[in-house]
Amino acid sequence: MIATEAVKVKIPPEELEKTVIFIDPEKCMGCRSCEIACAVEHSLSKEVYRAPMEKPLPKPRIRILVADLFNVPMRCQHCKDAPCINVCPTKALSKTDEGFVILTPEKCIGCIMCALACPFGHPRYNIETKTIVKCDFCIDRVRAGKLPACVEACPTGALKYGRLEELLEEVAVEKAKQMISGMAVPGIVYVKPVIPAKAVPVPKPLDIYAKYSPVSWR
Repeated sequence: MIATEAVKVKIPPEELEKTVIFIDPEKCMGCRSCEIACAVEHSLSKEVYRAPMEKPLPKPRIRILVADLFNVPMRCQHCKDAPCINVCPTKALSKTDEGFVILTPEKCIGCIMCALACPFGHPRYNIETKTIVKCDFCIDRVRAGKLPACVEACPTGALKYGRLEELLEEVAVEKAKQMISGMAVPGIVYVKPVIPAKAVPVPKPLDIYAKYSPVSWR
């Protein structure tokens, strides 16, 4: 979920209880740590030094894209009414009890209908495996009580994991701090009033002469 959009939309109460990965493009510095962590998590060895030598090469399920000078981590949004599931002819895509959209690779025929239907352009075709690659929300890690790999690896907090209601409250607090500290917030700029200091008059040459005229140097 993109941070700049989520704070503007009125969200139904039941959606606030959902577990999401929250994206804040303003904090992303494009280091791609999330991409590396995702690829390693979906490798056979799950080790950063061995994963690059595996065949097929493990692919990240998240990508850093540049849009209007912002680095935006793009991943599957796990839509409530997922169009990718609706168009998949082999039912390779399905939804878990947690609401995550996951792929069963054995059923995928690589028709890329899901990629064409996705409004975020997320599923990608892997030429090595002849199947698509998509985010599975690190479902095994989440069920084990761990953070998704991309969230755990993010050094700036651009990716956050948790209940939507709690994350929205956290974002609101951050925006409030920015506002009172004088930082620009979209649509609002708060500046602490500045009281100018009294200017010290610069003496003129004639004034100096008049001041010392009574002094005799003889």
